[in-house]
Amino acid sequence: MESSAERLRRVVAAYEQHVNPGLSRLMDFMGFGVIEERAEGCWVYDHEGNAYLDFLGGFGVYALGHNPRVVADAVRAQLKRMPMSSRLMYNQPQAELAALLAEITPGDLQYSFFCNSGAEAVEGALKLVRLHHHSRSEDRPKIVTTLEAFHGKTLGALSVSGREKYRVPFAPLIPGVVHVPYGDADALAAAVDADTAAVILEPVQGEAGVVVPPEGYLRAARAACDAAGAKLIFDEVQTGFGRTGHLWGCDHDGVAPDVMTLAKALGGGVMPLGAFVATAELWECMAPNPLIHSSTWGGNPLACAAGLAAVRAIVEQDLAGRAAERGAQLMEGIRSLREQYPGLIADIRGRGLLVGVEFVDEDVAGLAIAKLASERVLVAYTLNNPTVMRLEPPLVVSAGEVEHALGVIQRAVAETADLVAALAGG
Repeated sequence: MESSAERLRRVVAAYEQHVNPGLSRLMDFMGFGVIEERAEGCWVYDHEGNAYLDFLGGFGVYALGHNPRVVADAVRAQLKRMPMSSRLMYNQPQAELAALLAEITPGDLQYSFFCNSGAEAVEGALKLVRLHHHSRSEDRPKIVTTLEAFHGKTLGALSVSGREKYRVPFAPLIPGVVHVPYGDADALAAAVDADTAAVILEPVQGEAGVVVPPEGYLRAARAACDAAGAKLIFDEVQTGFGRTGHLWGCDHDGVAPDVMTLAKALGGGVMPLGAFVATAELWECMAPNPLIHSSTWGGNPLACAAGLAAVRAIVEQDLAGRAAERGAQLMEGIRSLREQYPGLIADIRGRGLLVGVEFVDEDVAGLAIAKLASERVLVAYTLNNPTVMRLEPPLVVSAGEVEHALGVIQRAVAETADLVAALAGG
């Protein structure tokens, strides 16, 4: 019988030879060189039965925790009936999910297109605004986005992302994209003109290091778009479904977009599911050719059954309120830690259960993350700013689990401070 050590060696060899050798080395270096075996709630268990408290939450996927029964049951029931669509008849789960999203999304958002990921949702949103202006014979080649933004890694989504490290190797990207500093309302307004098709923004920049904009910034973006006749896209892939303490990240500013992109928590942590939701005015351009944008797997019954169950549970359980409460507890604990180690922690930022701990440099952040891994708490740095450790647990996290994480973070930072001091002294 294969031992656990032999099994691990076999899986690592397969990664190195057939999946991604660089990723394998990175996971091992960061202390995650184990096989994930099963998961439930806020906990992940490895191949040897060790329990890890998940304070990354799949980068926002696991709002309801791992393997939530209400979503898994809905998927199992749909699987028995019809997992995929014929693509020629009405799809009831898709229709019901679209109606539910129209009910709970802000403003006049009404129509949904379902896909499989956040990047696909962004691609669709960009195509929709271009199609809208084309249908009106308007020449608007420009898309305004922000520096350090993250909207995905497909070609169009990457074009409106703001990190050169990921963009440059794939140039040339789509033309007409202009990047401005995030949070600077004047710079944004100056960039939005008669050539602008749309502005795309994250209500909180996640991968940039959990950057919270100044109050009124999203309202200013709305005003700039309205003045120039441009459309406003909010990327709520990470901030949506209660993550920031409101159902939608844009609710903090009380403003609605023309298009909203969704994914991650939409699938309930059980199925991959993305969507872009738009106003009736924008959707009119789809009428002449309703298949001008399509997806083979998008909106399949299995994924939409998961989405229906997930969204209903998120709303019924008021997970936005829970995120606000547990987020306040988490921020209070982290702030006290910063007071203890001002030479190690540069800043604390966040909304709800999307929190960023910025260290003085990325090496210190890496040491702290590795220390957390050694005590079996899962966190990671943000892609566009590796000095920032992201804390993004499931929204169902308990007060006790937050306290457990804070205790481990306290020890990890203390040990990192001792190590940095020792290295400086040596």
